[in-house]
Amino acid sequence: MSRTLLPFHTDDISALARSLKGQLTGCEPQPGHLELLNMLVRANGYRNFQHYRAEIVARSQPENPPVPVPTPALTPEPTPAPVESDRVKRLLRIFDSDGKLMRWPGKRSQQELCLWVIWSEIPARQVLTEKEINRLLNERHLFGDHPLLRRWLCDYGMLERTRDGREYRRIEKTPPGEALELIRRLRSDRVG
Repeated sequence: MSRTLLPFHTDDISALARSLKGQLTGCEPQPGHLELLNMLVRANGYRNFQHYRAEIVARSQPENPPVPVPTPALTPEPTPAPVESDRVKRLLRIFDSDGKLMRWPGKRSQQELCLWVIWSEIPARQVLTEKEINRLLNERHLFGDHPLLRRWLCDYGMLERTRDGREYRRIEKTPPGEALELIRRLRSDRVG
């Protein structure tokens, strides 16, 4: 008897993994959420969940993204947004004296500003291997989660990676005013 292929689709693989984990409560040892995600995507031929996610994101992006056109030197610079110095002062407290991020902030807006600081330490116009980007990220934080930083840098469009995750490159853009102020203050604290 030949096997009938039955397609299966879910809108949210993470919700499916949570549901499976709940149904496996009597099993010992119970796999974790990420373990379940990895099992599900390996069943479809991917190496792991990160590989699957990169493929899905790559498919959703246009084949030939538009190339940014450099602005002429005669174009006046836009007026920067006012910098909230209190917010920058609060963020300075989660960096140590060497400018390393001591903990991952809970608020998205704070996370993004911290990512700009790390982005500023990534060499411009240079291709880095996964090992090199991991080493660089580990040198810039103290809480031991470089995959989190790498993933958020890619999600915020500050870092791009190849589909297989082997090469990384900083995406050149101008940080917001608060991020520039935070970077400036952290660098002056290190020098001074």
